[in-house]
Amino acid sequence: MSFDRSLKIAPSILSADFANFGQEIQAVEAQGADWIHVDVMDGHFVPNITFGPDTCKAIRPHIKTVMDVHLMISPVDAYIDAFAASGADYITVHVEAGAHTHRTLQAIRGAGAKAGIALNPGTPASAVAPLLDMVDLICVMTVNPGFGGQKFIHGCVEKVAELRSMIGDRPIHIEIDGGVTPETAPLVRAAGADVLVAGSAVFKGGSVENPTPYGTNISAIKAACKS
Repeated sequence: MSFDRSLKIAPSILSADFANFGQEIQAVEAQGADWIHVDVMDGHFVPNITFGPDTCKAIRPHIKTVMDVHLMISPVDAYIDAFAASGADYITVHVEAGAHTHRTLQAIRGAGAKAGIALNPGTPASAVAPLLDMVDLICVMTVNPGFGGQKFIHGCVEKVAELRSMIGDRPIHIEIDGGVTPETAPLVRAAGADVLVAGSAVFKGGSVENPTPYGTNISAIKAACKS
C-alpha cells in the first residue's frame, strides 16, 4: 500500500446490518468508501462486545479496499496473530490497553500488518511521542470508546493538530474515530486528519436494497472538507 494523505472515509461496520455484512461492505465500497473499519470490543476494556477474528476472516473476501481493525481490548498481545491471519491490513491498539505498547506494535508489524495506536479522549498526544517511529497510523478517539452514534468531543481537535506537528514528514495516517459528520469532519481535516471513521453518518438512510444514501453521505462528508 502506497502512502498518501488524501482524505479517506472508513465506514464502521458497527453501524451496518449485522445480518448482511458481506452485502453491506460491497454496497458501501461501491458507493465510494475508501477503507472498511472494524471495531473490536471485549466488554472489558470498553463496555460493549462486538466482533472477533472469525468475523474479520469471514468478511475479508468481501473487502476490496483496506480492512482497518481497531482493537478496543485488553490484554491485546495474545490476539494479534489471529487478527493478522484474518486479513487485517491495519491493526490498531490502544496506548491505554497495556504496559508494553512498543512490544505490541513490534508484534503487529512482525505479523505482517500495519501498526496503529489509538488515544482515548482523555489521553494527551504526548503519550505516543516515544512510539512515532513504530506506527503507521494514529487513531484519535473523539468519543469515549464503546458505542456508536455518540457526539463528537470538540476538545480533541487541538490534539489532532498537535499530533500532525509531531509527525512531521513521517508516513503516518491520522485517523478520527467518533462523531464524524459533515459538520465535524472539516474541523479535524483542517487540523491534519486524513482518515475519517464514520458509522451512522454513512449508513443512515440506506440499505443493501437502497445503497444510494451511503454514497450521498460519503460525498457530503468529503464535500464539507473541501468547502
